Amino acid sequence: MAKSQQTFNKLEKEKKRLKKREEKQKKKLARKAEAKEKGGGIQFAYVDHFGNLTDTPPDPNDKIEVDVEDIVLGIPKKEETDEDKFDPIHKGKVSFFDTSKGFGFILDSKTQEKYFCHVSGLIDTIAENDNVSFELEKGARGMNAVRVKKE
Repeated sequence: MAKSQQTFNKLEKEKKRLKKREEKQKKKLARKAEAKEKGGGIQFAYVDHFGNLTDTPPDPNDKIEVDVEDIVLGIPKKEETDEDKFDPIHKGKVSFFDTSKGFGFILDSKTQEKYFCHVSGLIDTIAENDNVSFELEKGARGMNAVRVKKE
């Protein structure tokens, strides 16, 4: 006679699994019975004007009529303000420039901040104490002056 392939351990695991399934089914039936006794909870949920859930329907007299022509689809056009008229070109004075090393610093005339300037960002050749116009770009260590022109 051949020996059974199922071991004692496998049989025990199978019994535990079936027992768990039966307990789960009993709990489910108990919850259903309890819900029937208590009335089953809120059948419908409504949203009031403030976005809260309620069990009472909203009053139709509080309904707000919206005209279809008043609904704007898309983004409304923005009016041009002083902030929009931003000029990216700054003016300043070359405080230091080393032609042999190819870099220098420009002092902004409005904010008195120093900006790094590399020879690759020059349009005209510059020297110290020249008045220049430039634009700013984000560099590795901060803002850099680029497209530098002599005035």
